[in-house]
Amino acid sequence: MYQIIDPQITALLNEPKTAAMLAILAVWSLIWKGIALWKAGKNSDKVWFIVLLVVNTVGILEIVYTFYFSKKAKQ
Repeated sequence: MYQIIDPQITALLNEPKTAAMLAILAVWSLIWKGIALWKAGKNSDKVWFIVLLVVNTVGILEIVYTFYFSKKAKQ
């Protein structure tokens, strides 16, 4: 039978350390996404809200919005 995923990748994904790292990364991303979406909604930034909702950057774009662009809207 044809395997879609390489056996080495499958073995890596079955490692407990990998699962823990992915879980931590998911929680990290979820926290920052929630903060950024909250601020974008509060500031009525519709474009930012949609971009933050659709694009997944593991928290990088969310952190940039939270600390740089959301302050600009408050002034």
